[in-house]
Amino acid sequence: MAAEILRWLHVIGAAVLLGTGAGIAFFMLMAHRTRQAALIAHVAGTVVLADTVFTATAVVLQPVTGALLAWEIGWSLGEPWILVSLGLYVLTGMFWLPVVVIQIRLRDLARVTAQAGQALPAAYNRLFRICFACGVPAFTAVLAIVWLMLTRPALWSAGFDFLSR
Repeated sequence: MAAEILRWLHVIGAAVLLGTGAGIAFFMLMAHRTRQAALIAHVAGTVVLADTVFTATAVVLQPVTGALLAWEIGWSLGEPWILVSLGLYVLTGMFWLPVVVIQIRLRDLARVTAQAGQALPAAYNRLFRICFACGVPAFTAVLAIVWLMLTRPALWSAGFDFLSR
């Protein structure tokens, strides 16, 4: 019973990461395309809130539910597919953390610009491109992690399983 609950929590966490990531990217892109600073400020504020509430919570809970699930089922954390998943998770975090900071900066730039009634500054456009560029590998890595979770492929010899000793 514990394994089923942990599996369910882990899958929900993965769905939250994928869904929030895709939703945030979509809404930020759609707002950006309007070039309307007030709209961008509003959407970016919602995006920052969603990242804080949903993404950050899932980011913290995913490794916990994953480790507990592996332990409950009897899998070693040294399983090759788990090691690759963990590596991709760290890679995702390396791209996601700067994106959070950039989203806050985009929100603030759009707010100031809207209040001043000016066009978005060049800094906004540069940061948006960086944010988008960071999002692509992060989202791709999350998709790869979900694939690894579902297929659990044999990636290399079991003799490499150094964590089970």
